[in-house]
Amino acid sequence: MTISPDLTTEVEQGAALADTWVTIVWNDPVNLMSYVAYVFESYFGYAQAHAEKLMLDVHTRGRAVVSSGSRERMERDVQAMHDYGLWATLQRAGE
Repeated sequence: MTISPDLTTEVEQGAALADTWVTIVWNDPVNLMSYVAYVFESYFGYAQAHAEKLMLDVHTRGRAVVSSGSRERMERDVQAMHDYGLWATLQRAGE
């Protein structure tokens, strides 16, 4: 049986996605928007404009995906967000 290049690419992309996790920061009634943007800038090293866009997503949409990568890395990012006092969770990308 021959596997077409297109099918191989789809399988590889599916496998990569299955191994990718995301960190989600959720809106809360406690933290100031400026503080949330500050956390994104200081922890992730995001530029001010990107940090503010993510903060606005958290504020207006109720959540924002702030990082993606391996499960272990996302567990560290979630713990860091908790250490900053933000509500964060992780999940598989695409779920």
